[in-house]
Amino acid sequence: MARSSWWSSAAWPDPTDPPFLNGVVLVRTAHDAHALMAALGGIEDAFGRQRSVANAPRTLDLDLIAYGRLSGDLDGLILPHPRAHQRLFVMGPLAEIAPDWRHPVSHQTARALAATAEVGQDARPGR
Repeated sequence: MARSSWWSSAAWPDPTDPPFLNGVVLVRTAHDAHALMAALGGIEDAFGRQRSVANAPRTLDLDLIAYGRLSGDLDGLILPHPRAHQRLFVMGPLAEIAPDWRHPVSHQTARALAATAEVGQDARPGR
């Protein structure tokens, strides 16, 4: 339904790792949240994603930030993403395509969350 521009930033949590390139898409799907996460994992695998240690550099990392207004631990899938609201490299692109989107728990807009994000403050649109 909508796609942000690419945003670049230093890697987090280790800025000596290769830089991040992030974007956000807004989709409509017939999949439930678990099936959507499985599909995202399959795409990561197809692009050679290797899972080693937490936060290791990776070729591709696809996250489900929110799924409608669902919230909580849904059989191991935590929605909304528990840290996305703190990350400018997520909230900035989201605010670009859906500035009035509201976080399912805090009810803050994407625009407000981008303005107060503490992680990835160097994130900027453009490659």
